[in-house]
Amino acid sequence: MTRFGIGQAVKRIEDKKLVQGKGKFISDLNFDDQAHMVIIRSPYARAKILNIDFSELDNVNGVIGYATGKDLVENGIQGLPLNPNLKNLQTPVYYPLAHEYVRYVGQPVVAIICENKNACEEAKNLVEVEYEELPHTTDPREALKDSAPVINENFSNNIAYQTTFGDKEATDDVFKNADMVVNLNFHNQRLAAITLEPRGSIALVDNESKRTFLYTSCQNPAGFQNALANSIFKESPDNFRVIVGDVGGGFGMKTQIYPEDAVCCFMARKYQRPVKWIPSRSEDFLNSNHGRDQFFDGSLALDKTGKILGFKINIIGNIGAFATGPGAMIVTAVGPKVITGVYDIPNFYLNAKAVLTNTNVVGAYRGAGRPEAIYLIERLVDLAAKKLNLDPREIRRLNMIKPNQFPYKNPMGEIYDSGNFEKIMDQAVSNSEWDSYESRKEISSKNNFLRGRAVSTFLEWTGVVPEETVKFVIEDNKVKVYTAMQAMGQGIETSYLQILSDKLQITPEHLEIVQGDSDIAQGVGSMGSRSLYIGGSAMLTGSEQIIDKVKELTSSELEIGISDLQYKDGKVFVPGTDIEKTLFDVASSQESKCIVIETHQKVGGPSWPNGCHVCEVEIDKDTGEVFIDKYTSVDDVGTVVNPQIVDGQVVGGIVQAAGQALYEDVIYDKENGQLLTGSMMDYCLPRADNFKHINTSTDESIPCKINPLGAKGVGELGTVGATPTIVNAVLNALKDFNVDDLQMPITPEKICRIINNF
Repeated sequence: MTRFGIGQAVKRIEDKKLVQGKGKFISDLNFDDQAHMVIIRSPYARAKILNIDFSELDNVNGVIGYATGKDLVENGIQGLPLNPNLKNLQTPVYYPLAHEYVRYVGQPVVAIICENKNACEEAKNLVEVEYEELPHTTDPREALKDSAPVINENFSNNIAYQTTFGDKEATDDVFKNADMVVNLNFHNQRLAAITLEPRGSIALVDNESKRTFLYTSCQNPAGFQNALANSIFKESPDNFRVIVGDVGGGFGMKTQIYPEDAVCCFMARKYQRPVKWIPSRSEDFLNSNHGRDQFFDGSLALDKTGKILGFKINIIGNIGAFATGPGAMIVTAVGPKVITGVYDIPNFYLNAKAVLTNTNVVGAYRGAGRPEAIYLIERLVDLAAKKLNLDPREIRRLNMIKPNQFPYKNPMGEIYDSGNFEKIMDQAVSNSEWDSYESRKEISSKNNFLRGRAVSTFLEWTGVVPEETVKFVIEDNKVKVYTAMQAMGQGIETSYLQILSDKLQITPEHLEIVQGDSDIAQGVGSMGSRSLYIGGSAMLTGSEQIIDKVKELTSSELEIGISDLQYKDGKVFVPGTDIEKTLFDVASSQESKCIVIETHQKVGGPSWPNGCHVCEVEIDKDTGEVFIDKYTSVDDVGTVVNPQIVDGQVVGGIVQAAGQALYEDVIYDKENGQLLTGSMMDYCLPRADNFKHINTSTDESIPCKINPLGAKGVGELGTVGATPTIVNAVLNALKDFNVDDLQMPITPEKICRIINNF
């Protein structure tokens, strides 16, 4: 292992330029002759567009042009792409600019480009759009009623997609004969991603190639290229190039293309000018995809010992006004994959509906379905323990999948390749100082605080689209790696260099990761915790192929048997002789002066990182405020490339989960469909001072068995596990008030009402 190799907690190399202010984000880019674009958005949740009057724009200096949905349709522009894995989706076409109808407040209606931002803002206020307001609904439960307005005029109801899994009859029979049934009905509320850097786009037409270039902040440049070409413009992908610089966070929100990206490209083509669009934070609230927003009705059937006999789930997911991207998939397939968690449950039935409403589109947000699913099962298991007067650890131990059951097929048909859930739980419990809890509780009581504790065990799946192609080019004393994976703050560049440095035994200055350009690599990009699981595996496999290739070329050149050659410290050599060549010597001796290797990495399926979290909270009895006093996590993420990066990912996930548990909520006014939480004044986020110390650790003794690196993915794990742990801890603190459930976010107001009985 080298000083910069696998397992080392080295500092992230990508951070140096960022802390020095040398990063290049989308808002930092500018081009000669650049125009600025502004979007006029719908003020109504649902309406018919009757007329758009541009006559007053003649009085504004600097207006270059404008476009409507009708203009785009007449020029052959199609809707945003649908999820190819779901057939027969019932959804309106999501045109980049609204055509004939608007279906949520904030939907893009008109695009205007001007010479400068001031002219844009003036012009925006002078365009008159006449609407006929129509009935709407923002609640998916209401949208399912026969009396609800139909969001898609071409269909008879608002169900975009639905599915069932399991055996309903057998599960119902188990419930009839169970010793105990526990039930929970709750809303996993809607959230906004709130990336440090909002979205933004610049489009231009290259004078030489005539290709359309899109500069944007996204997680998958190749995916954006294909969306523009195959779905929206219906042209060859060769006509588009997508370039991504530094990305100030994604959290899943930047995985799919948006209307503004397509409109920028259209306007750049129409007016032959670079066109730049940078939204306000309020626009980001309105039109960047939201997450979660699922209603759950879940029940467990148990015997008197606490053994789970059956599990029934009904899910109603609000996916917003359009079923584009992963929204419907998250509700009906992604989350259900892990909904039984780490438990061996013999009888199971799930019914899931993805429902259209007059709200912004719901898409991927950190965990994308897995936090929602785990929240349900872990809340139910805790409730069962309470009703049966069982230790929350022991009811989990009783029902856990045992090590000798791996590989294990869950009720959804998913195969868990590895795990030791009891071992992980025991470590977390020990690290949390479980046995001294009562003394801490006593101190809290003396200080007028309620104290509560909870433990949660969980898993998730990672590795959406389990394959990726990576190209290695060795030339000029460098190994350059071209990948479609995208850095967005998760530290993958450092992790990749660590793998390469470790296996090739060369220092990082001889390595370079090239990303952020659809021309250099095609692939899925970074999402679903796949960057290290799949991309890192490609780095490992590619390194081995490089060594084999260097040996092969040296063998041919020097007429030496490959078996006689060894590789160490970046050199190929014959032991006991002076025959020695560096990796770069071999490359430079080729006719092309380089070595090129393309690696297609395919793993055996998704991985199943898992963990156990223990949380202790304090509640101020006077104010109702919740403080996370002590948080402990032990996570099985397989091989750890960089412990510091893993710790950062887990802690970040826990903090985002705490945001959902205690602070965050996207709210629409049911009467008029207006977004009530459309600014940082109205949307509450967790702060650093909300947390004391989060103690994280990992267990590497159970590597993934279906990829060469042994890693399981970690980017979303903290978010998956922390929400039920925090909520269960709060409910434990309130156990004397006979409270079985509280709707997230658990605000001080809600707690005060319980404590003071009003």
